[in-house]
Amino acid sequence: MNLQKKAVFFDVDDTMYDHLHPTRDALRTVLGLSERFPYEKAYHRIRYYSDVLSAKGGLLEGKAGPDELDEMREGRFILALQEFGIEVTREQAVHVQQEYLDRQYRIEPFEGATSLINDLSSAGFLVGLITNGLEEHQMSKIKAMALENHVAAEHIFVSGTVGYAKPDPRIFEVVNERTGTLAEHCCYIGDSWRNDVTGAIAANWQVIWFNHRNAPPETDVLGIYKTAASYAELRRLLLPDAR
Repeated sequence: MNLQKKAVFFDVDDTMYDHLHPTRDALRTVLGLSERFPYEKAYHRIRYYSDVLSAKGGLLEGKAGPDELDEMREGRFILALQEFGIEVTREQAVHVQQEYLDRQYRIEPFEGATSLINDLSSAGFLVGLITNGLEEHQMSKIKAMALENHVAAEHIFVSGTVGYAKPDPRIFEVVNERTGTLAEHCCYIGDSWRNDVTGAIAANWQVIWFNHRNAPPETDVLGIYKTAASYAELRRLLLPDAR
C-alpha cells in the first residue's frame, strides 16, 4: 500500500459528458418544446429535484425499490417543468424518461476527457470515478463512453453499491480506504456544487469545480477549491509541467 500515491477522481454525469444533451432531446421529442425554451435552466431544476427525491427515498445509497426509483425519475420532470408553466402528466413523464434513458446510452465523453485520464495515469496518478446512482445504470453510461478501457474497475465507485452518496463525505472515505490513498493526496473533479464540491471538501480532499456552465456557487463553503470550465483548463491545473 502506497499512502503517498497521488490520485485524481472524476464525477461522471455532466463532468465526463454533457448531461444536458440527452435531457434536452428527450424533452423536445416527447413534449415538442421549442428552441426558445430555457433548456439549461430547466436542466438545473430537473437535477435539483432528482437530488431531492433521491435523498428522500434513499435511492443513491441503493436502499429503495423500483417503485421509489420510478417516482423519482418521473417526478423530477413533473416538478421541474411546473416551474416553467408546463404541466406534465405522469404518462408523459414516463415517456420522457424512456427517451432520456435511450439517449443516455449513446453518449460521448467531452473532448479531451479520455486523453487526460490516460496522461494522468502515465504520469503516475491513480485515476478513478466516483458517481451517484445505481450500479447498473451508471455502469451502462461508463461503458457507453468506453471509460472502462481507461479506468481500472477497482477504481470505479458507484454510490448505490458503496452505500453512501455524495455529498456524504463517507463515500470519499471509503474510496481512500479501498484504494490505499490519503485524503490530502486526492483531488476530486465534478460539476455539482452540492454533491461534488461540498462533499469532497468535507472529506478533506482537494477539489476542482468543473463549472463549464458558469454557475454561481450555491452556498458558502469552508474550504479551498479551484475552478475549470474545460478539459484544457483541467489539464493545465493537473499537469502544469506537461508539454
